[in-house]
Amino acid sequence: MQREKPEMITVETTVHAPVDNVWTYWTEPEHITKWYVASKEWHAPKAENDLRAGGKFITRMEAKDGSFGFDFGGIYDEVILHDTIAYKLDDGRKVTIAFTSQGNTTKITEVFEGEFENSIEMQRNGWQAILDNFKTYSEQADQGITLV
Repeated sequence: MQREKPEMITVETTVHAPVDNVWTYWTEPEHITKWYVASKEWHAPKAENDLRAGGKFITRMEAKDGSFGFDFGGIYDEVILHDTIAYKLDDGRKVTIAFTSQGNTTKITEVFEGEFENSIEMQRNGWQAILDNFKTYSEQADQGITLV
C-alpha cells in the first residue's frame, strides 16, 4: 500500500557531553566529515555549512569503494543556538533537530519527513545509525580522543 503523505520519523540519542560541545561537533564541517555516515563502508569526504536561517548546507557521502555517492543538503529554516535546527532538504522534506541540555549530557531528537522509496524502518535505521555515529564521535572527541 502506497503512503499518500510523508510519515514523520523520529530518532534520538543522549550524548555524554555538554550542549555547547555537542553543537560544535554537529555543526562544524571539520567534525561533520568525521561522523556523518551510516556504516563503516561509507565516508563523508566534504561538508559545507552556512548555519543561519536561509543558509545552505551540503555533505558529500560516498561509498569508500567508490561505487556510489550523493550530496545530502538543504536550506536552514531556523537556527537557535544550542537548541534547535530546522531545515528543508533539497527534495523538499522537512527536518527538525532539538538539542536538550541535561547538565553534562545532551539529548538530541531528530524528526524528519520520510520519503516514499524506502520503508519507514529502513529510513529510521539509517538515520539512527548516523546519530549513533555522532554520539560515539562526540563522546570520544569530548574526552580528547582523536579519531581518524
